[in-house]
Amino acid sequence: MRSSIRTPFTLALLGLAALVTAACQGGAEKAPAADTAAKPAIAAKVPLGPTTIVAVVNGENVTLADVDKEAAAQLRQLRRQAVEQEYALRQGALEAMVAKRLVGAEAKKRGVSEEELLKVEIEQKTPPPTEAEMREFYTQNQARMPGPFDQVKSQLGPYLHNQKAQARLVEYITELRSASQVTLSLPQPELPRVEVAATGPARGPAGAPVTMVVFSDFECPYCAKSKPVIDQVASTYGDKVRIVFRDYPLPFHAKAPKAAEAGHCADAQGKFWAYHDYVFEHQDKLEVADLKAAAVAVGLDAAAFDACLDGGKMAEAVQKNADAGKEAGVSGTPAFFINGRPLDGAQPFDAFKQIIDAELGVVPSAAAPPKPAQG
Repeated sequence: MRSSIRTPFTLALLGLAALVTAACQGGAEKAPAADTAAKPAIAAKVPLGPTTIVAVVNGENVTLADVDKEAAAQLRQLRRQAVEQEYALRQGALEAMVAKRLVGAEAKKRGVSEEELLKVEIEQKTPPPTEAEMREFYTQNQARMPGPFDQVKSQLGPYLHNQKAQARLVEYITELRSASQVTLSLPQPELPRVEVAATGPARGPAGAPVTMVVFSDFECPYCAKSKPVIDQVASTYGDKVRIVFRDYPLPFHAKAPKAAEAGHCADAQGKFWAYHDYVFEHQDKLEVADLKAAAVAVGLDAAAFDACLDGGKMAEAVQKNADAGKEAGVSGTPAFFINGRPLDGAQPFDAFKQIIDAELGVVPSAAAPPKPAQG
């Protein structure tokens, strides 16, 4: 049991950076040199550009720009994923290096080896799982178990023991960091900007230096959770930020499309934001009758609103917003584009502040420590 616990943590703490480096080198080695030599000479000599002809169909040229336009959404997503993965790799390597140095410093302080330190702090402080814990885990995951409890018990013990040891490892590294001076300042990457039309109900002046387009879904709980943060952005920055709402009803939210139509019907009467706020505050009431009641509650002309909603006049507008979101690479809600810079999910105010301040040219305070990356 000793080696089964110590080995993963020795790797995780002391060898992760080396493993990452080795993995990257190994990946590079997998591309045989013969592949490069085998490529047609023209591929290396002709530079690719928007006007490069990549196909001719019945005398009609197809350029690289045509191809990029066809695959625009996928290419944007691919570039964004590449930036995010590079950052995640660097962040993981940095965390491993910090952990390694903390463990090394503590081991030196105690006059023991790093392995001896991990044995005392991880192995000896990780109790084996009890019979009750193993049975509880088995019950919760029975559908994925390969056999009855007595048959898999011998495998569950080491697995759960290792899970406990990993949790203890995280706890111990946290203890070391809190007792040390550690500042992480790896800057989060600026994701590729995306051109998104700022069309729709808006708060803030048209000439504001920062425009934040919000793709949202009235049935999405995370969108409702983001509402107070958006309000904080508006109150904090005032006329410096224009906030534009666009629909993106998710396919698994059956009530979202009609709620989005209702928002457009309210906007037709000049009361979108009042209706927007009311619906998010009563998110459990999104049936058509509820949407009509909400219109009355915020002082809309009920007859005009009902006719608009029942006639489906705004369905096309909702679909156009959804198509625009898909084209911009939106895959979930809420999704924000701050002067084209994407930010996904129900983020804290500081995540918005970091981007908005950068767009406004505000220099971060030198006294403020860098904030940890959001998950």
